[in-house]
Amino acid sequence: MRGRITHDANSDRSARKDYWGVVLDSRTPAALARFYADLLEWEIASEEDTWVTISPPDGVAYLAFHLNEQHVAPVWPSTLFQPQQQLHLDFEVVDLEAAVAHAVELGATAAEFQPQDDVRVLLDPDGHPFCLYG
Repeated sequence: MRGRITHDANSDRSARKDYWGVVLDSRTPAALARFYADLLEWEIASEEDTWVTISPPDGVAYLAFHLNEQHVAPVWPSTLFQPQQQLHLDFEVVDLEAAVAHAVELGATAAEFQPQDDVRVLLDPDGHPFCLYG
């Protein structure tokens, strides 16, 4: 992309200029950020009333959560004329059963429709679908 550094070898993460991320809408961004921070064992990188960012201990990716008071949870699987997901997050795990149990313990819900044997579709506390696979 023009105007963007695509690789920054700077070892100081705070000085890097090649971050990228995904932003999820939420009625409660701080609560949803805490869910994902606990799930992924990431840290809260910044927090404001309308925006919270979490990041891993290394790398340049992040997840952010933006206040949207009109957020409506998408329907899974997609149904015509219902709120549809715009994206979903995938997380590779080494123990699918343990990872699902941990996500549910933190507040996720297993989706009723599970299209694959080696993937589990879950819904985060705001209803965003995400997948765990091993």
